[in-house]
Amino acid sequence: MPTTHDVQDWNGRNLVGSDGSKIGKIDAIYLDDHSGEPEWALVNTGLFGTRSSFVPISGASASGDGVSVPFDKDKVKGAPNVDEDGHLSPQEEAELYRYYGREDYDRSAGSAGGDTTDRDRTTDRDRVSDRGDEHGTVGRDTSGPTTDDAMTRSEEELRVGTRERETGKARLRKYVVTEEVTKTVPVTREEVRIEREPITDQNRDAATDGPAISEEEHEVTLHAEEPVVEKTAVPKERVRLDKDVVQDERTVTEEVRKERIDTE
Repeated sequence: MPTTHDVQDWNGRNLVGSDGSKIGKIDAIYLDDHSGEPEWALVNTGLFGTRSSFVPISGASASGDGVSVPFDKDKVKGAPNVDEDGHLSPQEEAELYRYYGREDYDRSAGSAGGDTTDRDRTTDRDRVSDRGDEHGTVGRDTSGPTTDDAMTRSEEELRVGTRERETGKARLRKYVVTEEVTKTVPVTREEVRIEREPITDQNRDAATDGPAISEEEHEVTLHAEEPVVEKTAVPKERVRLDKDVVQDERTVTEEVRKERIDTE
């Protein structure tokens, strides 16, 4: 007989029949008010979990990820339809006992006080599950917390923005180079030219001034122009750095996750 400790993690497990077929998922475990021991398992057996059936777990045992019971799938699905309101009335429990061949129900009902009437035996069951009471939630997420009767499906969406980052630096640097410049400039020079003139009445006095016969020298200073080079620094232009904004397009490829919901 499974104990309360044994069934703590049975909610959400698959219930497996005696023929090895999957019957459904365990939705809740019901305890006996007197003994506090697990008595019944509520199993979702219909399509999409639309129908629930009660199964006695006195002979149930955990095996791997599932829980095995000594009944086949048809037997469980054919169980009397009992409202899953969090409690089993004495009449509902008696009907289930008879269906599953438990003839000891009346004897166990009278052992508490001698009177075997239904009202003297409190057979309402407290459910060991995250379903809550009749005023609480009505669903269960097998992977975690209590939820409602629907499952939320989420998707990741790709949102692409921009951010500014430093890509480098640009600077102006001035340096000196040397190149040859050739220019032509006109220059003048003086050359000696001998001029001879005859003696005339106009120059006779100048020509006869001095000794008649003598040695004499006469010189003339010659001049010539030569290029003179002078270099001066002359401002030519102003150079500065400025920035232009260029619009490009980039294609971004990234994986996004999506949840899918299947039925078992």
